[in-house]
Amino acid sequence: MKIKQYTPDKSGLAYSVGVTLDRFIKIKQEDFPFASGELSQLLRDIALASKIVNRETNRAGLANIGGAFGQTNVQGEEQQKLDVIANIRFMRALSKGGEVCAIVSEEDDEVIDLQNKSGKYVVAIDPLDGSSNIDVNISIGTIFSIYRRVTPVGSPIQIEDIMQAGANQVASGYVLYGSSTMLVYTTGHGVNGFTYEPSLGEFFLSHPDMKAPKDGKIYSINEGAYNHFDDGLKSYITECKKREYSARYIGSLVADFHRNLLKGGIYIYPGTNKAPNGKLRLLYEANALAFIAEQAGAKATDGKQRILEIEPSSLHQRTPLYIGSNVMVDEVEFFQKKALSTVTQ
Repeated sequence: MKIKQYTPDKSGLAYSVGVTLDRFIKIKQEDFPFASGELSQLLRDIALASKIVNRETNRAGLANIGGAFGQTNVQGEEQQKLDVIANIRFMRALSKGGEVCAIVSEEDDEVIDLQNKSGKYVVAIDPLDGSSNIDVNISIGTIFSIYRRVTPVGSPIQIEDIMQAGANQVASGYVLYGSSTMLVYTTGHGVNGFTYEPSLGEFFLSHPDMKAPKDGKIYSINEGAYNHFDDGLKSYITECKKREYSARYIGSLVADFHRNLLKGGIYIYPGTNKAPNGKLRLLYEANALAFIAEQAGAKATDGKQRILEIEPSSLHQRTPLYIGSNVMVDEVEFFQKKALSTVTQ
């Protein structure tokens, strides 16, 4: 019997397809010796559900699953058919995985207790962000946040398991369904992005150790609400225009955030005269993206304090959000503080 040592083929016929998400998670599992593999499996469950949602999104126009579902969610927003489909898919994947004891979803009024006595994790999720853009074929996404429960495993779910500050997250991420589908996540050890290869059915590492530019020239805000902004924010926007910054606003939080993360910029959804607390939800939107932003060297605040330090007081609590390149976030805060000090003098 002849035996020879394996050596990788370096010819052009054997180009590397890259590192798969599953392999990457397995390699990085040593970062969490306390997790015993559960967190790794949980991330795989989310990836599986996102593949299914990606398939449904791609065939929405052909399968008549675009458009409104005919109901409103707890936020008072009209549900789209894909909102409901995505919620079902993620609920099913997370419940069958066995690692999760409870889920907070944008689409459900109450905490979903999975009755999983061995589950160590709580997941807060926006199953389909920006779903109003589905019918016009604009990028949408999924946002998720993962916490370790604080009460003993096996005991009933308690409020302290759910109402945790964002600084307690063990992982967070988002999936962007666009010209290509990407999954970006962090476990507190940097940010990595994976692009979906549909012919192989796998996510491959495409954006290792993502870092946000310290400054940028893109501002993302719905200027249609300009008349309801405070004076400080109005001054900042005026300054952006003077500098000829690019105004880029998609209306899908994941898509706007992803672009600014790569290119440098700031996303702003402020409190207004009409909605002092803004629109975005703290537990499953702002916290998740703030964790990613900070791990990539960016910044996230509500205009006054760090997003990850906010103690939640209600399940679907809203918060203003200023997130992106450090210099730009610091600058908009400066403009607002300056305007406030002028008023109080």
